[in-house]
Order: sequence, then structure tokens, then C-alpha cells
Amino acid sequence: METLSSSLCTNLAVLPRPSGPVNLRSSGSVSVLGFSLPSLKASAFPNCSRKLLIGVTKASVAVEQETRETKVALIRIGTRGSPLALAQAYETREKLMATHSELAEEGAIQIVIIKTTGDKILSQPLADIGGKGLFTKEIDEALINGDIDIAVHSMKDVPTYLPDKTILPCNLPREDVRDAFISLRAASVADLPSGSVIGTASLRRKSQILHRYPSLSVLENFRGNVQTRLRKLNEGVVQATLLALAGLKRLNMTENVTSILSIDEMLPAVAQGAIGIACRSNDDKMENYIASLNHEETRLAVVCERAFLLTLDGSCRTPIAGYACKTKDGNCLFKGLVASPDGNHVLETSRIGPYALEDMIMMGKDAGKELLSRAGPGFFG
Repeated sequence: METLSSSLCTNLAVLPRPSGPVNLRSSGSVSVLGFSLPSLKASAFPNCSRKLLIGVTKASVAVEQETRETKVALIRIGTRGSPLALAQAYETREKLMATHSELAEEGAIQIVIIKTTGDKILSQPLADIGGKGLFTKEIDEALINGDIDIAVHSMKDVPTYLPDKTILPCNLPREDVRDAFISLRAASVADLPSGSVIGTASLRRKSQILHRYPSLSVLENFRGNVQTRLRKLNEGVVQATLLALAGLKRLNMTENVTSILSIDEMLPAVAQGAIGIACRSNDDKMENYIASLNHEETRLAVVCERAFLLTLDGSCRTPIAGYACKTKDGNCLFKGLVASPDGNHVLETSRIGPYALEDMIMMGKDAGKELLSRAGPGFFG
């Protein structure tokens, strides 16, 4: 599919809004699309499978949109091309249109797809290709070079250090931070038979699963977007998988969820469920546009969690989890965790303090320093 699609679609593609969710679920399977696209008749491609036709449709729509685009957009939004990334970009567009009347006109906001390193290399575990910014580097470069005006990121993909000449003044309201368990064979992780295989690309999930359920196995290189992972689950590659509930909600695919893991069962990734919007540091107009969408409670929670991550200097090879939330009495409760990849060693800590910027930064840093001290020099090797 990649060879055929590449002749139709460049690395930067402009796409129209998907028309809505599609439920292909039948008995004993899960829905793997989440978005509907203009259909092509199978008779036009007699030798193509349905899987291939979907790729052709996406590419054809992109080319058609590019050729008929004539109006200069006021804002070009850069994003990855996965259905989830697009859903986040469209959420951003809708909020901008609702907040600023000049952006509500047709063609005022353009969606630009950028393929990142993390999207290009799917044959290796994330830990092996390592490094910061696997899913943001090329988008940041397009922003700095002026090819786009703002960048929409999943905050858990954003390195703790932002690139020079960029700022991130906005976090949209956070979605549910919990992880979802999806299986055709069991109602929960605890119900999986001994020896069952769970697919995940996350060392954070792997370590916490194996710590609680050492009789299970984890397929580590379970890469791909939500749709790809659900397809692999349908095909029996694994017996279960874990996905961020936030992503499934944004894709209108929660019908696939078997059960939801509590925070105590599976501490989420730093900034899970949060969307960040970046712009160039010298672009006051764009900064004002996106700052008007900022959700301050989410921003402060993300700042706290990222201070924890920065202190630990976590990478794709280090299972780290962190979550900050506002308590009923208005304080901040932070929980942090580091683990060995095999789940044999898990260290946890927590903090509580005022829900205020400086206090929350200090909580995150202090929690990180404690776990670094407890873990010792060889723990992160």
C-alpha cells in the first residue's frame, strides 16, 4: 500500500474533515476504522484488497483537495496523519472557529499532514529507535521553517525541552487519562489465562502489567495507530491490548473497550490525554489565537508531570508514569512511578500541595529526585 500511495500523496498533504465514526464491529471482532472516507468501487480495483483500497482513498482525497485549494489559509495546522492525530487537529480547528469569527470562514484554517520519524519506522520497538521527539521532530521543523503556523501534538509525545524558536502556550481540556483494556477473550487483565500475550509498544504498560501479572507475556513491538492495533487483535496476533482511553473517546471508538483500568492499576504516561498547541516564539498573532484556547487546570497538571519527567531525564527505554490532578479540596495530588522494563522493580511516590504553578513544578521535581535517589545509579542503565 505504501508504494501505491506514495505516487498519490506527498509528505505534506491537506485533508478534508472525516465525516464521522464508522462501526464495523461484528460478533467476535472490534471496530478498526473510526472514520469514514469517500468510497471507491471495488470493481475499479479488481486486484486490490479492502485494506489497500482504504489507503488509495486517503491518498486520492488528499490530492483532490490540494489541487482545488485556492484560498490562502489564515492558519495552517501541522499534525501527524493518523486518525487520532487528525481528530485532535480538527478539535483544535473547531475551537478556533468557535472563538474567532474570522477563522470560521471556509478555508480559513488548513490541516497539513506531516509524516514523522515515529510514523516511518514501524518495524522496530520504540525503545530501539529511541531518542526524543520521534513523533514531533518533523512537525517542529515545519513550524520553524514557516511551512505551518501552529502544531498540534499529543503532549505525551512532546520532549521535555521544546525546540528553539517555538513555544507551547496552550493545552486543551484534558481527556480521561486512564488506559483501556481490550480483549476478545477476557473481561480484564486479571481474567487472562496464564501465558496470554498482551500487545503494547509502551514500556510503561509492559512493566506495570508484568509487575502485577508475571504469568502473562508482553509483545513489545506492538506498533501502529489505534486501527492497526485493533486489526492485529482481531487477527489473533495477541490476546489483549491496552490503549489510552482518551484516544478511543476522540475517535468515537469506545464500543471496543472491554474494561477500564483504574489509576491505581495502571498509572498513566506523563501528560496522557492532553493536547498541546505550539507556535513560533516570534509569532504574536498565532500565540494570541491559541492562548485563547488554553485550559489552565490542564496546563498546570502537565507542567507538574513534565517537571517530574525532566528530573528523571526519562527516555523511551525508561518505564516512567506520572499523574497530577486536582483534589476535591482544590489541592494538587501527584503520583509518580519508575520501573524496570521486566516489572521486577517498581518504585512509587506521591505528593500533595497547592494547585499553583511554582508549587506544582517543585512537587514534580522533588518526586523525581526522590525516585532517582531510591533507584540508584544502575536502575536507568
